[in-house]
Parts: sequence; C-alpha cells; structure tokens
Amino acid sequence: MRGPITHLNLSKSYRGGERQTELLIRGLAERGYVQRLIARTGAPLAERFPDVPDLETEAVSGLFAAARACGRVPALVHVHEGRAPIAACLAQLRYGTPYVITRRVPRQLKRNPFTRQIYRRASRVVAISQAVASELAAYDPSLRVGIIPSALAHLQSRRETVAALRDRYAGRFVVGLVGALVTRHKGQDLLVEVARRVAREHPDLQFVLVGDGEDEAALRAQSRGFSNVELTGFVDDVGSYLEVFDVVTLPSREEGLGSVLLDAMDHGKAIVGARVGGIPELVTEGENGLLVAPGSVDELERAILTLHQDPVRLAAMGERSRARAGLYTPARMVERYIELYRSVQEEGRA
Repeated sequence: MRGPITHLNLSKSYRGGERQTELLIRGLAERGYVQRLIARTGAPLAERFPDVPDLETEAVSGLFAAARACGRVPALVHVHEGRAPIAACLAQLRYGTPYVITRRVPRQLKRNPFTRQIYRRASRVVAISQAVASELAAYDPSLRVGIIPSALAHLQSRRETVAALRDRYAGRFVVGLVGALVTRHKGQDLLVEVARRVAREHPDLQFVLVGDGEDEAALRAQSRGFSNVELTGFVDDVGSYLEVFDVVTLPSREEGLGSVLLDAMDHGKAIVGARVGGIPELVTEGENGLLVAPGSVDELERAILTLHQDPVRLAAMGERSRARAGLYTPARMVERYIELYRSVQEEGRA
C-alpha cells in the first residue's frame, strides 16, 4: 500500500475540476494508494466512488469541519478547488499537516496577507497550464510552482445515443460547446450571437450548448426564436455529444486550460477556441484548430464558417487533435502527481 493521500474538494457541483479529482483518485487507486476524500455534504463528488478500494470518503459542512477532518489522519492533503486552501492551511497550522494546491484558474489571487500566507505555506502549488503558472509567479515569485496539465477523461459514447443524435441533426453542421453556463467565463452568449447572424445564410449550421449553470435562463431568453440553437441542460453522456459534433468551440473570456478540449481532441475534433489562458497551449493555430480574440463575435463567426466551408481541412485538424490528445492521458497526469507527492513526503522526512 502507498500513501495515504487526503483529497480536499468542497465544490457543490461536479464540473471540470471535480472530473480531474476523480480521474486522479481512480488512477492512484489502481496503483495501490490508500486515500481519503473530504467533500461537501450532498455534493455529487462524494457519491462517485463506491467501487474504489482503499478510499474513505468523509462529507463535511464547511471549512472548519474540513480542517478538522484533514487533521484526524496524518496524511499529505491535496487541495483541488478554490476555497479549500483555507481549510488546508488551518489544518497545517493546528496539526502540522502538509498540503499541496492545484490551481485551475488564471485569475489573480487576492492580494491580502491571509491569502498570500495560505499559498506560501503550501509545500507545492500546481498549475494546470503555463498561463496559470505565469499568473502565480507574478502574484508571488517565492511560491514553489510546478505545472501538471489536466487529463482527458476518455469519455465514451453510447451507440444508441449517437445514432439518435445523428438522426436529430441529420443534414446539419453541428457546432458544439460543452461547459457550465456561466457566460463571463465560457462565453456562450458569443456563440448564440453567431447563431443569430448566420441563421439566414447558413441554415444548416446547428449550435448545441451542453451544460447547465447560473446563466441558463439568460441564454434561453437570448436564443428564443432561433431554431438553430439548442440548450441541452446537464448531460451525463457528454462523450456521445462530442462524437456527433463537427467542430467544438470554447470562446471563453478566461480559461485555465479547458479540459473539455482534451476530450474533444480525444474524439478527433477540430477546435475553435479563444486566444486566452491555457487554450493556446492545446490548440495550435491552423494545426488542430483556429484561435480567435476573446470576446470577438466577428472572429468567432469567421472561424466557424471557415471550417464549415472546408471539410478536408476540418478532417485533417481533427486527426491532428486526436494525435495530440495522447500527450494528456490520465496515466501521465497520475504519474506526475505521484512524483510530486514523493518529493513532498521526502522533504518531510528530511
């Protein structure tokens, strides 16, 4: 047995960061690690591991309960989401428990002494992209920052679902976006505006937004009357949708990396993404997709129409995406975290 490792993720929802947490937990379990998961009471993440051996899951109600839970079992704590570093730092101060933080967003941290100390006391801070690492270095050059990219999830498609979706979108060129419906982050409103612009001249274009979130009502209102826009709501079977999309878009206004793009690449899809955050680390202009200025509806429209009108180029980009996806497997991510854990634990024994 190896470990133990305590994972701390207090998100109320299950989105990209939680999927990455799950991939890591499952990968470590396959390698014989003893693990704990401290999750928020009632959160979807806490219910996803009945089949994982040597994993104890503890549900907590808030930060102080999480800090106490971290201290009950001597183990390295791995923090996976935004507010949880507070609990890890409290546990470190009270019990001496070491912790590492994975930072997934490029937003600058709060410039107050408390937040700065939380990050300085971490044994390591992991950035999921160079964009996030650069932001952390600018925030505090003394932080011990490393880069471990997110991993694709090998999202499987279901034959029956794919067949039904192909029937639904028969004769259409499907432009897909998968992500939480939070427009200040993911930019779905920009895609809906593109749909409005092209509806008359390109009636075969179909825009499909997969996900739910705080801006769902606003997006439904924005797209009302547009037969070329579909909002699916939350979908568990994302792989089937990726399989039928002709092109995957991510016109984000900010993005740490865009892990859904890894899954799109794994399905052999060309990508139209914003030139922001970590997206250009996955998408090379003209190779496996096209990059557009963040917030530019004009560039987003032009890029989508370019690929719509050039199926040979579209297919070639998709194949290059599939090849590049092999650099971002869960196994590679897990091995890099194991190396990091060993380094931190060896320092603790020195």
